[in-house]
Amino acid sequence: MQSLVTYYSRSNITKRLAEDIAGKLNCDIEEIKPKVNYEGKLGYARGAKDGATGKIVELESLKYNPQDYDVVYIGAPVWAGKVANPVISYLKQNEGKFNNVKFFLTAGSRGFESSFKQMEDSSIKPLKTLQLTTKEVKKENYDLTSFLD
Repeated sequence: MQSLVTYYSRSNITKRLAEDIAGKLNCDIEEIKPKVNYEGKLGYARGAKDGATGKIVELESLKYNPQDYDVVYIGAPVWAGKVANPVISYLKQNEGKFNNVKFFLTAGSRGFESSFKQMEDSSIKPLKTLQLTTKEVKKENYDLTSFLD
């Protein structure tokens, strides 16, 4: 089964999880890169504003076509109870190209349920979901077995 892990990560927490998933699956991995700068304090404020308005942002070119994969694992951080805008932009940009998806989210503590719904509304129903707090990822306090099966 061909799998792709794609993710957006502002603070590298989601990136760490995405790399762990891709390493266990021995599959392709791609970072979603917005043309908007979300780095630093100004970027954090811009992300909060864009998240509140649901702004679709332009993305850098992607190497992989999700249509070429049996399963695409899509990861994102939760920003103020919503999925980070670059991931919603990725889902919209690739509408109709997903065979199967699995979603994984990272957050300080909450916003998972509404964020998974937002992702599903912008894509298709996921086969599985995984939610981990920043603390769990930093301490590597998680087991991916059931998510990857």
